[in-house]
Amino acid sequence: MIVRIVRMTFSEGNADAFHTIFEKYYDTILGMPGCSHLELLQDIDDSDVFVTHSHWESVEDLNAYRQTDFFVTVWTETKKLFREKAIAFSLKQV
Repeated sequence: MIVRIVRMTFSEGNADAFHTIFEKYYDTILGMPGCSHLELLQDIDDSDVFVTHSHWESVEDLNAYRQTDFFVTVWTETKKLFREKAIAFSLKQV
């Protein structure tokens, strides 16, 4: 299993817009091959900072998702709202 963490900081006033995007695409992302978990977390000290936490069966599944037209559309829409560049990383259990 692969755990994917993406930390995103949004420009002031864009947090609600991102939350709407996440809700709109949640079911589709969770339905992607290999995705078994998806959640959205919000920083308790900065309401403009969100983290997505997802589980993928394999690196290949995650990479296949990241190469879809769907992902490109969602990510392009989301990036327009950023105040800072996102921080993303993948982890595996040891």
